[in-house]
Amino acid sequence: MAPPSKLTISTSSLHRLIKEESSYHKELTNQQARIATLEQPSEDENAEYKLKQEKQALEETRAVLPSMKTKIKEALLKLEEQLEATGADAPESEVTKAKEVIASAKEAVKE
Repeated sequence: MAPPSKLTISTSSLHRLIKEESSYHKELTNQQARIATLEQPSEDENAEYKLKQEKQALEETRAVLPSMKTKIKEALLKLEEQLEATGADAPESEVTKAKEVIASAKEAVKE
């Protein structure tokens, strides 16, 4: 089996970063929902502690997002450069996949 090409590796790397950023956004939404639930009056004696922990986790998740965008932008630039350099020589399926991932990366960076 032939090793994957640089274009395939860059495409996979960018795709992984996009999925990772998406999971952080989902986690952010889940944490906000848990915080809203914990802010409701309750008889749980640990509610205040749990709320504090959830808020801390929320802030940590928010802190990761800017660096994720930077990593996506860097990987996007690298993939676009590789696509230009090897696009004519690369198999059509790799080029198509790279273009699809580039489009989704540009969409992710916009958000």
